[in-house]
Amino acid sequence: MDQVSTVCRRRHFSPRTEEAYRFWIRKYIYFHKVRHPRDVGIEGIAPYINFLAVEKHVAATTQSQALNALIFLYRDVLEMQVGHIKGLKRVQHISRIPVVLMVEEVRLVLSHMSGTPRLMAELIYGAGLRVTEAMTLRIKDIDFQARTISIRNGKGSKDRTSLLPLRLSDALQRHLLKVIALYKEDAMNGRGFAPLPGALHRKYPGSARSVAWQFVFPSTAVRPCPETGRMLRWHAPDSTVQRAFKSALAKAEIHKHASVHTLRHSFATHLLADGTDIRTIQLLLGHRNINTTMIYTHVEHSIRRTTSPLDRI
Repeated sequence: MDQVSTVCRRRHFSPRTEEAYRFWIRKYIYFHKVRHPRDVGIEGIAPYINFLAVEKHVAATTQSQALNALIFLYRDVLEMQVGHIKGLKRVQHISRIPVVLMVEEVRLVLSHMSGTPRLMAELIYGAGLRVTEAMTLRIKDIDFQARTISIRNGKGSKDRTSLLPLRLSDALQRHLLKVIALYKEDAMNGRGFAPLPGALHRKYPGSARSVAWQFVFPSTAVRPCPETGRMLRWHAPDSTVQRAFKSALAKAEIHKHASVHTLRHSFATHLLADGTDIRTIQLLLGHRNINTTMIYTHVEHSIRRTTSPLDRI
């Protein structure tokens, strides 16, 4: 497992990808009675992947993630030739339309939220961010003058720029004043360090204690860095906004199967309904393939007011 982590970090995989790969590789090892994957061989992949499909009834994306983890294990960690995997039974991929909230529903849910969780949710909806992207924003990533937000190292290790809602400008600036005050208090107590990506803490040792690198939504706890021993203030966990959103959804009595990520879907759908071209939406969302963005055209058509034949009787 240490080898898996080493190769993941050498290839600059995200911490979540590393965690997911370690999870599936561990499950695979236990499936084969704690035998070493090298002893099991490539032939052990198909029985486990088929077990996930037949016995565990996992989704196609889950099965694909497990398969990718095992191919990574044999090809990149153990340096074994994988080739064609015989007898593999893949789960059929089902193309689903994303859940979308109407504008009035978004307004109603946000009205039942308050404080920092509401600001998080408004930023996710107003800029089309993923939850993790919102949580990992740094102060330097927000340009109030240009009204832009820079998303660094997003999904697929890509950077992009999104728009900063004008309506959030004042509230966000007031929030940052509180964050800076917290940072100054930490600095006075010998802390004030923020974790830096990669090896930047060695290349720019002073940056970790600068205002620019502080998280927009810092954690309430300060924890020591395993490598340097510095007391670091990380970003707030995703659950902060997720729990508040679920509670607000219930209070608003909206019975759609929605989550905080639904706000990102709603952002794209509402832009499309307002006449924004699909290419611009693709850039704002950070989609590599235009086909991923095109799914929102189906959502937009489905919510368009079409007269039912029954209404004409």
